[in-house]
Amino acid sequence: MKFVIYICCFLFSLTAFSQNDDALARSYFDTGEFEKALISYQNLYNEKKNNLNYFFKIVEIHQQLEQYDIAESLLKEKITGKRDGQFIVELGYNYQLKGNQEEAEKYYNEAITNIEEDPIFAYFVARRFEIHALIDKAAIVYEKAMELRPESNFHRQLAAIYGEQGKVEKMFNSYVNFLDVSPTFIHQAKRLFSEYITENGDDQNNTYLRKALLRKAQLQPNTLWNQLLSWLFIQQRDYAKAFAQERAIFKRQPESLRGILDLANITIEQDDIEIAKDILTYVIENVMEPTLVLNAHKDLLELEIKHANEEDYASIDKKYKDLLDIYGSNIQTINLQLSYAKFNAFYLDKAESAIEFLKETLETRMARIQEARVKLLLGDILILQEKFNEALIYYSQIQTSLKNSIISQEARFRVAKASYYKGDFKWAESQLKILKSSTSQLIANDALDLKLLISDNKYDDSTQTALTLYAKADLLAFQNKTNEAITKLDVIIANHKTESIMDQALYKQARLFEELKDYTRAEANYLAIIENYREDILADDAYYRLAELYSNQLAQPEKAKEFYEKVIFDYADSIFFVEARKKYRALRGDAIN
Repeated sequence: MKFVIYICCFLFSLTAFSQNDDALARSYFDTGEFEKALISYQNLYNEKKNNLNYFFKIVEIHQQLEQYDIAESLLKEKITGKRDGQFIVELGYNYQLKGNQEEAEKYYNEAITNIEEDPIFAYFVARRFEIHALIDKAAIVYEKAMELRPESNFHRQLAAIYGEQGKVEKMFNSYVNFLDVSPTFIHQAKRLFSEYITENGDDQNNTYLRKALLRKAQLQPNTLWNQLLSWLFIQQRDYAKAFAQERAIFKRQPESLRGILDLANITIEQDDIEIAKDILTYVIENVMEPTLVLNAHKDLLELEIKHANEEDYASIDKKYKDLLDIYGSNIQTINLQLSYAKFNAFYLDKAESAIEFLKETLETRMARIQEARVKLLLGDILILQEKFNEALIYYSQIQTSLKNSIISQEARFRVAKASYYKGDFKWAESQLKILKSSTSQLIANDALDLKLLISDNKYDDSTQTALTLYAKADLLAFQNKTNEAITKLDVIIANHKTESIMDQALYKQARLFEELKDYTRAEANYLAIIENYREDILADDAYYRLAELYSNQLAQPEKAKEFYEKVIFDYADSIFFVEARKKYRALRGDAIN
C-alpha cells in the first residue's frame, strides 16, 4: 500500500513539475525572452516527442529570432518520408517569412492537394493556415474536406472564416448548418448573428439570415428554425411575424408556451398594442392553464386601460367584475384583484373602495409574499391619498415579515419615497443610503437617483423650497395629476433659475409632456437642458430622449441621427450608449459585416 502511495505521489510530482515548466516556457515566450524560451521548450519536447505543440513552438521561436534556416531544417526533417500537411504548411510559411513567396505558394498548394488523399487530416492543415492568418487557404481546405467527406463537420470553422472574409451570406448558411448538428449552439448563434443584423428588416444581412432559416425550415421542419426566425423578427420589431413563428411552435409542442408569453411581454413593453392584444387573446382562447389565462386577461385589461379615455372606464370596470364573478376572489386571482384595486384607485378615483377591497383580500389565506404584494399596493394607495403614516405601517409590516427579500427592499424604498414626498429629506436619505447596495439592481439604481436628487439640492437654500416643490410635483405625477404636476414644475422653472434643481425640473416636465403627447413642449425642455446644463448629469438623457422624439414621434430622422451621435461620441459611459449606437447605425443604413 505504501508503495502504491509512493508511486502516486511520484507521478503527481512529475505532473506538477511538467506544468510548472510549461508555464515557465510560456512566460519566457510571452515576455520576448526567446533564448530562454527555446531552451525550456526543447527540454519539454525532449521529454514528450509526441507533443507537436512544443515542436511548433520551437519552430516559431527560431522564426522570431530570424533563424529561418534552422526552422527549415527542423521542418524538412519532419517531412522526410510521410509528407504531413501541417508541416508542409509551416515550411511554406517559413519561406514566406524569408521573402520567397513563390516557394511558399508551392508548399501551400502541396498541403491543400494532399487533402484529397487524406481528408481526415484536414483540420490540422487548416488550423496551421488559420494560425498564420491565411484564412482564404484554410477555407479551401475545410471546403475540400467536406466535399470529400460529407460527414465532416467544419461548418462552425467555415462560418468564422466567412465572417472574417465579409462573406455574410455564406457565414449565416454555415452557422445554420452547424446548428442542424449542434442545436445547443443556439444561444451563441444569436449572439453572433446580432453583430451582423440591424432593426431594419430590409437590410441585406437580415435578408441573408431570413432566407437561410426559411430554406432550412422548408427542407427540415424543426421548431429550432421557428425559434430563430421568431428571434430575428423580434430584433426587427416585426412582432406579427414573430407571433406567427411562435404559434407554429405551440401547435407542434403545446407545452412550449414560453415563447408566446415572452413575446406578449415584449409587445406590451414596446407598446405595440394591436399585436399584444392578438397574442393575449390567443393565450386566452388556446391555453388550458387557468393561471396563465387569468394573467392574460389581466394584461389585456391593463393594456386597454393604458390607451383608454375616461368614457371607456365603465366598460373596463365591468370586464374586471365579470372576470372576478367567473373566477372568484381567491388565491388564484390575486394578480387580477391587485390589478382591479389599482384601476379603482388610480383611474376611477375610488381609493376608499380600493382600500376596502384589498383589506377584504387580506382575509384570504395566502403566502407571505402574496400578502406583502397586497400590503405594498395598499401603502401605495394610501400615499395616493397622502395618508403617509398609515402607508408606512403597511410598508413596515412587509419589512418585518420578509426581511432582506426583494419585496422588503421595495417596501423600504417606498418608505424613503413617502418621506421624500412629505419633505422629510433627512430620513428619506438615510433609508436610500441602505438601499444603494440592494440585491435588486433596479431598486439600487432608483435609490441612488433619488438620493442624488436630494443630496444635490437640499443645501441650495435653508428652506429647501425648490426641492419641496419638486417633491410635490413628483407626488402629483404619481397621483396621475399630470397637468397639476406640470404647473408645479413651472413654478420652479420660473423662480429658481439659479439653483441646481433646474435641469431635473426641466427633464421631469419633459417626460410628463411626453405622457400627454405634447412632443413640441417636451422638445423645448430637452433643448433647454442641452443649451444650459450640458455639463450636468442629465445631459446624455436629454440628448437620447430628443433623438427618440425625432425618430419616433416627430419624423425627423436626420435630427435623430445628430442627437444619437452626440450620445455616442460625447457620452461613452452613458447607459444609453449601446442603444444610441444601434439606432444611429440603423438610421444611417450601415451595412454590418
